[in-house]
Amino acid sequence: MVVVVDYGMGNVYSVLSALRYLGCDPILTNNTQKILEASHLVLPGVGSFKKGMQSIRERGLDKAITKAVNERGVKILGICLGMQLLGSFGDEDGGTEGLNLIPNKVRLFDSQTLDPEMKIPHVGFNSVRTSEQEGLFKGLPSNADFYFTHSYRMLNEGLEGRLGKCNYGVDFLAAFETEKVCGAQFHPEKSQTNGLILLKNFLSL
Repeated sequence: MVVVVDYGMGNVYSVLSALRYLGCDPILTNNTQKILEASHLVLPGVGSFKKGMQSIRERGLDKAITKAVNERGVKILGICLGMQLLGSFGDEDGGTEGLNLIPNKVRLFDSQTLDPEMKIPHVGFNSVRTSEQEGLFKGLPSNADFYFTHSYRMLNEGLEGRLGKCNYGVDFLAAFETEKVCGAQFHPEKSQTNGLILLKNFLSL
């Protein structure tokens, strides 16, 4: 059972449409029991890290998500803001603790280190370099284009697993796969064939 977590933020319907195109019958819910019963969780999201975590905590979804992953071994894929929320801390709006499913922090792109023509937010297709073409990245080229729209990025910080990195003035963590936790800073549901490949791979994990 594939559950798309509904916490009131994000373009969930494009994610649902992509999953249905792949032959999946996803459930959109904020029901904690359904989250615990899932085989795969998808955590989408667009917007503020702080507001996202507030919304998740107000609904009691943080405990359900972490229990599902840490105790039941449910696979989870965070998309865009959803990937950032999987981390330990985001510094937006004064700083907020994340779900801490991975130890990485989320920081604003530093405009001082970017070339003048590089605008914030980072919007559009950009190349993601993957460490190996297996698991989440099976069937993708080693440099695959995906669609981004974000102002904050996840720091690399030595995360172990299959990694995808992107450069926008600086290298940042664009995607990853650990034993149970996956993330995509880009929008696979808006990334055409490459995005569908990645989503299909996630469903096969």
